[in-house]
Amino acid sequence: MDCAENSGRKGLCPARVVTVAELVDYNDDAVVSRTIVDQPTGTVTLFAFDAGQRLSEHSAPFDALVQVVDGVGVFTIGGTDHTVRAGELIIMPADIAHAVDARERFKMVLTMIKGG
Repeated sequence: MDCAENSGRKGLCPARVVTVAELVDYNDDAVVSRTIVDQPTGTVTLFAFDAGQRLSEHSAPFDALVQVVDGVGVFTIGGTDHTVRAGELIIMPADIAHAVDARERFKMVLTMIKGG
């Protein structure tokens, strides 16, 4: 039985162990995303960036916690570049311009908490 189909839930089935980096695949010349949690209080989204892909500069009204789970990403926050490797975290603060650059393939988990 597929619990996601039968419960009306979006994302993953509860109480199941998964390997984060395996939940989203790389696609050539693309950024792929998969929403894992989508609630009024926040979201958790996985991304897989092919080398050379980027998210252009933008801002969000909430802090966003990023965990790189494969490879290395470059995050420009408030005009400063930050190299983040697998196993490392960075917070992109609310209302501060940021961009994401994949100089090589990498995967990340983005957690945004909307309530507070």
